[in-house]
Amino acid sequence: MKKTTSADQLAQLLHIPKGRSLEALVKARLIAAVVREIERTGLTHAEIALRSGLPRSGVTGILSGSLQKVTIDRILRLVEAAGLEAEVRVRRAA
Repeated sequence: MKKTTSADQLAQLLHIPKGRSLEALVKARLIAAVVREIERTGLTHAEIALRSGLPRSGVTGILSGSLQKVTIDRILRLVEAAGLEAEVRVRRAA
């Protein structure tokens, strides 16, 4: 069963600022979408690396969940390389 965690919940659990937790959630959701697409299409990490211009070892690290020092722009390159596009929604805080 999938459990959804909000940025607020993650910030409280990890004792980090909400901004950092939101960034981690965004990265994780983008990477999860790329992983699902790779599994669906049968693309290899080498093919994604070639399409994204990132080193294969870096692609493998990112897709296996290593988020340390991984920038959003690198993840967005993977999104595009997998044939996906990201959409951002911003709303007023409750």
